[in-house]
Amino acid sequence: MLRCADCADASEPFNNQVLDMAAKKKPALRKTDVPILEVFTNPHPGRQYTIEIIQPEFTSVCPQTGQPDFGTVTITYTPDKACLELKSLKYYLQEYRNQGIFYEDITNRILDDLVAACQPMHMQVYSCWSARGGIRTNVTVEYTKPAGAKK
Repeated sequence: MLRCADCADASEPFNNQVLDMAAKKKPALRKTDVPILEVFTNPHPGRQYTIEIIQPEFTSVCPQTGQPDFGTVTITYTPDKACLELKSLKYYLQEYRNQGIFYEDITNRILDDLVAACQPMHMQVYSCWSARGGIRTNVTVEYTKPAGAKK
């Protein structure tokens, strides 16, 4: 059976083979420049594919009013050499829970931090915020690795 990266443990390297659940071999995790985020080696680096991660319960605080903000954050990316480890991503996103920060800033910071962590071929972060005063806000930011950049 194949194992997902969510079950990863830093004790043993990923070997791109079918893993026996009883053997407990898991992909190796690497720390990144963003302390809370971890990545693992892309198991299919020669193939372009898309990963979509949806956090439907994202919360932060409005810096003007102090009121809670609720939204959905969708991260879509084409990995290069590394993939985001989901448990560390969950903890990273929870760090915004009590921060007073504007929607536009959150969305851009998330993109910058995730690009720094996993250096994808392409990444999009889309945040969709619940209505406040009858107004909904959606923010989309994108990154594409420059042509000729080191892979």
